[in-house]
Amino acid sequence: MTTEVMIPGTGTWAADDDAAVRATIDDYYLGWYDADGQRMARALHPDLAKRGWLRDANGGPVLDRDTFRTMVDNATAGQGRRTEAADRRYHVGLVEIYGDIATAAVHAVPYVDYVHLVRTADGWRILNALWCPAKAG
Repeated sequence: MTTEVMIPGTGTWAADDDAAVRATIDDYYLGWYDADGQRMARALHPDLAKRGWLRDANGGPVLDRDTFRTMVDNATAGQGRRTEAADRRYHVGLVEIYGDIATAAVHAVPYVDYVHLVRTADGWRILNALWCPAKAG
C-alpha cells in the first residue's frame, strides 16, 4: 500500500518518492557538511547546473557557477566544514513531485537552495540548483 502526501494546490505524490527525494537532498547536504565527496556525487546528476546569485562588495550581482565536478571536488576538499558543526543543519520544504521531476526549497546554514531533481535509472538526482547566502539571524 502506498500513502500519498499532499500540499494544497500542487497535487499528490507517493510517500516512497517523498522519502527518496529527501534522501537525495540528505546526501547533498551531509556530503557537503561531512566532506564526503562520494555521498555528494551520489546526490548529483552528471549534468548538474548549480548557480549562486551573490553580491560583490559594491552590491552588484555576481553569478557563481558550479558543476558536478566542482561540487564533488569542493565537498571532498572540506569546504562544507567551514560551517561550524553546531550550525550544520537544514530544512527541506518539498514543493512538488510530478512524475519524474521534483522541486524543493532547502533552508540551511549558510545557504538557501532551490533544487530541481530528476528520477534516473539510479534514483533521484539533483539536476539544477539556484542558491544564495542565507541571511544572518
